[in-house]
Amino acid sequence: MKKKNLLQKAIALILTGTLVIGMTACGESGGQDQSGSAGGEKLTVGIVQMADNGAFTDMREGFLNRLEELGYTEDKLEVNYKNAQGDATNLNSICQEMVDADVDLVAAIATPSAQAMVNMGSDIPVIFISVSNPVGAGIISDMEHPDMNATGTSNAIPVDEMFKLSDQLTPGKTTYGLLYNTSEVNSVTTIESAKEYMDANGIKYEEAVVTNSSEVQQAAQSLVGKVDAIFVPNDSVVQTAMPQVAQVAREAKIPVYGSSAVMVSSGAFATISISDTEIGAISADMADKYFKGTAIADIPAVVVDQFTTVINTDTADAIGVTLSDDVKAAATLLTDADGAE
Repeated sequence: MKKKNLLQKAIALILTGTLVIGMTACGESGGQDQSGSAGGEKLTVGIVQMADNGAFTDMREGFLNRLEELGYTEDKLEVNYKNAQGDATNLNSICQEMVDADVDLVAAIATPSAQAMVNMGSDIPVIFISVSNPVGAGIISDMEHPDMNATGTSNAIPVDEMFKLSDQLTPGKTTYGLLYNTSEVNSVTTIESAKEYMDANGIKYEEAVVTNSSEVQQAAQSLVGKVDAIFVPNDSVVQTAMPQVAQVAREAKIPVYGSSAVMVSSGAFATISISDTEIGAISADMADKYFKGTAIADIPAVVVDQFTTVINTDTADAIGVTLSDDVKAAATLLTDADGAE
């Protein structure tokens, strides 16, 4: 009888020790190892974007291409890509799908997608791509020490440099049209910065606000005769309708200063922009850190500041702007053909 009791106690001790070891092994890392699971199953990454446009496509491709370069090939990584097609209700449903699917990580492209995913309050980590004001958008509260299980890249627009570019390329502009969507915090934040700059420098402005892409052309037309230049922030709604804005502005000989190279290839005159492909790649590096065991809270969010001047030469011709050789040599020159499908 005593021997049986001793044997039972020994088995219990062994099982308890095994449980403690297993729990310790599971709790040591803030992220997860490269295999994605103990059984070596594929990692699953969800990619969420609000709408279709060239900038978001470049960000997504930059993100995925960089992951592939880092060794996350098709046999190791499954991608669940969803596009809300500009519908906020659809976007929330997509984010819920990601939660239900229990993906390993979500890459949220731009502010609306990042907000929607973080607001799910799930335990799925979020890498946001190209959010101009992550703190103001309520996605995180500290860039250096991300919370809310999210981190990523910010593409804060240098509005002072944008207006200096305008002074260089099209001097003498005294009244700007501000064309943007009031429901996107990234747009509102950039516009507020632009207003502060213009107020401090005695520059006038007129606002034309929209709520969806079908309103953009009419809003652009409303600025004709009131302004002598237009500024468009990093706004997904306006960017989707940029060809219509460009047509209105070209006919009125008004330069449009956008906030991405894709806006310029779609007909805007010029910008100082960040490479959308590069910001996607930088975001992928952050995802890699998480997959290799670094906790999201230990991966600081970063403001990407690798800016390039981009000019559409077809638009320059259409609005009667002559570019100097020095400007051409220093800028990336695009044509309408670069934005064609």
